Amino acid sequence: MVAHTFTIATRESRLAMWQAEHVKALLQQQGHTVHLLGMTTKGDQILDRSLSKVGGKGLFVKELEVALELGQADLAVHSLKDVPMELPEGFSLACVMEREDPRDAWVSSRFASVDALPQGAVVGTSSLRRVALLRALRPDLKVEPLRGNLDTRLKKLDDGHYDGIVLAAAGLKRLGLGARIRAVFDPEQMLPAAGQGALGIEVRSSRADVIQALQSLVHTPTLLAVSAERAVSRVMGGSCSMPLAAYATLAGDVLSIRATWGDPEGMQPLAHAHAQGPVADCAAATLLGEQVAQQLQIKVGQQTGTKD
Repeated sequence: MVAHTFTIATRESRLAMWQAEHVKALLQQQGHTVHLLGMTTKGDQILDRSLSKVGGKGLFVKELEVALELGQADLAVHSLKDVPMELPEGFSLACVMEREDPRDAWVSSRFASVDALPQGAVVGTSSLRRVALLRALRPDLKVEPLRGNLDTRLKKLDDGHYDGIVLAAAGLKRLGLGARIRAVFDPEQMLPAAGQGALGIEVRSSRADVIQALQSLVHTPTLLAVSAERAVSRVMGGSCSMPLAAYATLAGDVLSIRATWGDPEGMQPLAHAHAQGPVADCAAATLLGEQVAQQLQIKVGQQTGTKD
């Protein structure tokens, strides 16, 4: 194996830096020399509005892609759920790593679970998916926006702005904050977002040297699962402006995938779709995800009186 010197572009939040350091350590174990390039993205700067109103999750990756394009960095590490379903021309998702806990976590200093909340309690999240699913669980709750990095969100909770907040379990666990989790939501209650808990590494498509170096970090079961999940989102036009959940699991060679669409206003019931089948590669996983998306489009259309 040829040793290379690589620079990783990363956001500067504590969680993003942990993720980049994790990839750095794994590449160094292969004999590569690795540097980090910390960057601030528009998604980190705009905290007074929901992502769905200011351009979506791509705001967390654009500056990192510019660094790749200019040759300032060789790879960018992302939380996969922040990566748009369609990458710009010339960019590739070269590696999907083994998934952490994909579930959502309930964090509260006063209440052990959502079920324990009093009528009209205030819950914080800015994810339209979580808003829709929370409203389906507890229509009486007052769901308020919550933006910022993980530490900022926890501080807002600790300062008493919310009775509880919903966060990704993976981020809390990666930062050693698992003790803050009062409960994890069963996917039956709160279906995760596409790619939640997985790390994706983006590169320029022309960089065969980087792609080759990353192959040992690819976790095939995770890759197959998230390929199906992201296919659902792609067909549905998914972004943070759509209250969409998609979650797949692999048992042997059989992939099971479920998807849910919800109305953040709580005016429509949740729409569900699912499928399962044998998958041997990403193409088969993607096809299964597309089939689920088509089912979901029909159900959403029936509920909203629109055609897909």
